[in-house]
Amino acid sequence: MTSAAPPQAAGVMFCGDKPLDLSTPQLMGVLNITPDSFSDGGQLYRDGELRADVLCRRAEAMVDAGVAVLDIGGESTRPGATAVSEQEELDRVLAALAVIESRFDAIISLDTSSPRVITEGAAAGAAVINDVRALRRPGALEAAAAAGLPVCLMHMRGEPGDMQDQPHYDSVVDEVSTFFAERIKAVELAGIPRSRVLLDPGFGFGKTPEHNFTLLRRLGEFLVLGCPLAVGLSRKSMIASVIDRTMDQRVSASIALALMAAERGARLLRVHDVRESSDALAMLTAMEQVGL
Repeated sequence: MTSAAPPQAAGVMFCGDKPLDLSTPQLMGVLNITPDSFSDGGQLYRDGELRADVLCRRAEAMVDAGVAVLDIGGESTRPGATAVSEQEELDRVLAALAVIESRFDAIISLDTSSPRVITEGAAAGAAVINDVRALRRPGALEAAAAAGLPVCLMHMRGEPGDMQDQPHYDSVVDEVSTFFAERIKAVELAGIPRSRVLLDPGFGFGKTPEHNFTLLRRLGEFLVLGCPLAVGLSRKSMIASVIDRTMDQRVSASIALALMAAERGARLLRVHDVRESSDALAMLTAMEQVGL
């Protein structure tokens, strides 16, 4: 068990020894170390090999553009994705951590559900555990508690391979809220304080476009749970349900969705297009500071 995190100032979450100021919205840049992720699969990992030079350039560009967190994932969780072995995921993640952990000052988040990847990734420099399965895999909760790092708990109905097979909710907001309350209780019982928990409604993970837009419109209702909100809306298929755009044509709509989320209380925005998102957030911040 690692030592306790330093006392937190309002809006600050300590990720290892690095403070993450969540008093204003921050950006999390996506680094998919996979051949098959929905937007950028194969750009950083191809033919069984990490493209270290491309990864360094991508991470540097994100840090220069103002990203606070670099999110590394070694398992694709796009709709219909096939599972990857724990060893393969671990190999991908550790190779990426070895390349960027000592080179960049940004906080590194690990997008994983695997207990072994959580444990070894934390030892290799990861400072946040970002789990689409909300630490529900056997052993994941215990591994995260032992790591002593902040955790991001995402809502997903089903698994990536089947999550989009006609998802149904009587009330998507109420059911996601209930799920969050249950997972917060579970992590607190495991020794992870609420002050180290972020919540992600899981846009596109077992939801129809109507579910996604309902969650976005009512995002602020989740704030009563007392945890910062993280959202991933970048380039999601909910955009294509409204406007016919290919993946690389969804930048403007992604930024619009990110700003809507920030206005409704989201404090960590998971994005692919960091510079454009950073510029848009700067305008929102400037407007909100007028008259303060």
